[in-house]
Amino acid sequence: MTNQVSEFPTERTFRYQHSLPPLPVPSLEGSLAKYLDAVRPFATEEEYQVTAAIVKRFREGIGKDLHQKLLQRARTRRNWLEEWWLNAAYLEMRYPSQLNVNFGGPAPYLEHCWPPTEGVQLQRTSISMWHTLQYWDLLRTERLDPHKAGNVVLDMDQFRMLFCTCKVPGVTKDTIINYFKTESEGPCPSHVVVMCKGRFFSFDAVCDGHILTPPELLRQLTHVKQCCEGEPAGDGVAALTSEERTRWAKAREYLIGIDPANKTILETIQSSLFVVSLDDAKPYATAENYTPVTWEALTGDPTIRWGDKSYNSISFADGTFGSNCDHAPYDAMVLVTQGYYVDQQLKATDGKWKGCETVRPMPLPEELVFTVDDRVRSDVTHAKQQYFETTQDLQVVCYAFTSFGKAAIKQRKLHPDTFIQLALQLAYYRQHGRLGSCYETAMTRRFYHGRTETMRPCTLEAQNWCHTMLLPAASAEAKRKALLLAFNKHNKLMAEAQNGKGFDRHLLGLYLIAKEEGLPMPDLFTDPLYSKSGGGGNFTLSTSLVGYTTVLGAVAPMVHHGYGFFYRIRDDRIVASCTAWKSSPETDAETLFQNLVTSLHEMLHLATTAQL
Repeated sequence: MTNQVSEFPTERTFRYQHSLPPLPVPSLEGSLAKYLDAVRPFATEEEYQVTAAIVKRFREGIGKDLHQKLLQRARTRRNWLEEWWLNAAYLEMRYPSQLNVNFGGPAPYLEHCWPPTEGVQLQRTSISMWHTLQYWDLLRTERLDPHKAGNVVLDMDQFRMLFCTCKVPGVTKDTIINYFKTESEGPCPSHVVVMCKGRFFSFDAVCDGHILTPPELLRQLTHVKQCCEGEPAGDGVAALTSEERTRWAKAREYLIGIDPANKTILETIQSSLFVVSLDDAKPYATAENYTPVTWEALTGDPTIRWGDKSYNSISFADGTFGSNCDHAPYDAMVLVTQGYYVDQQLKATDGKWKGCETVRPMPLPEELVFTVDDRVRSDVTHAKQQYFETTQDLQVVCYAFTSFGKAAIKQRKLHPDTFIQLALQLAYYRQHGRLGSCYETAMTRRFYHGRTETMRPCTLEAQNWCHTMLLPAASAEAKRKALLLAFNKHNKLMAEAQNGKGFDRHLLGLYLIAKEEGLPMPDLFTDPLYSKSGGGGNFTLSTSLVGYTTVLGAVAPMVHHGYGFFYRIRDDRIVASCTAWKSSPETDAETLFQNLVTSLHEMLHLATTAQL
């Protein structure tokens, strides 16, 4: 996902938004057939026959009615799923979202011009901030070319959510506030918030119509750091954003109630371009082992990041960087695109500023000081306690596999993403003696406001291939044939999902209509095989290809006995982050990664010797 940036673009960033096709509703018969196919690897023959009968009753009865109502909804909306997805997947969830929903990850700069180095935190932060502000300006002026898959235009709406966006907690449901505007739409907030040692500071990143230069940003950051050095830490109000959502909503209401000025501070944070976190941690990651910085990005100090913010840029004391982002307003590819842009700019300039050193006169950063009392302090203490208990339970590994990458896989005429997914299935099968229900993100951005669909990599064909690979008597030819069948099935399902012909979001729509209309819940959704195969957000393996760039992220597992698995693919390497909960006796992320390495080698060997 490269950034096409034009000084005088022929196509403005958001020009195609109104001409994108609406999100289609798949056929009921097609979705139910695919669902039955997807549950088969997890069922005995008897269990499968029970589920098949349930599906038949659903198709001929209530399912038909629900489907007609869904088609009616789709006639009045260009994206029938959009509002439902936002609410069901994100805004109505009540568990703490900072660790369970947010994604975080390492910045790739340490691979080239910015290896871990003491004493350069603020200088590097000023340059990184400047490039990020340039990216904001590209979006403001619509000079970022629209993304395309071949000749197919992709929806760019999510890019409006990267800057000036924040989630706000509600007692029963959260909301998203977005202040971003393009230049043609009107003024847009241009201040940033810097967090340091539990304290908040804000300053405008634009002076007299021009973005602050790195020397000017450095002056502002230095002032913040000097204010905090040798002083007691702040009250750490930001930790409240890591709380269970209803508890945070009530704490926020109380915070506003004790002093109206607190509301103004909250609005300043919410509307800011992004948050810069000056973190004292020194992860010392390398291009082969990203684990320390990935861990810090996902689970670091909750008093210096705003968990509800669409973008927290984290600057570590050893000169490395990470990020932590709320997942609700956009999917990871938005931050990947921005991160890759900054990475390429840094690489082109060797991480240095070669422009004007003059610092214009401008106001120093303003400290934002919340009025707090004993109850707020108690709420903060409670938030930190639950956050640290949860983070201590999270296992994170993030390594580079450097034996081969995309080039070697494509040379053997195989799809690199499918290659990794099948290697993961084999790794899990080898480790756990069974297949794991698996979610892979499929992008639906070719449709208006499209986000994602579920692609389920754990197919009958994948199951058969994994079984064949572990049979001592199986010939290389048998393994090769099984592998090809698994590859073809995976590629077919992925193409269908990307073209609006997946089934998981369709089933979700039918479920939500039944729920909204107060109807008895159809048996299809209470059938044990529905959740056993991953339905209802119960996937054992929660996976996503982050892309073919230098940018990676990480997420917590979807279920307690599961794994989170993000990966990026380069010509010469595959970098993957894997997470698991330590309190689950079944899982171990380190072992899964080592099994993945074994699988990757076995697959390449098979593809090479069999001359696929």
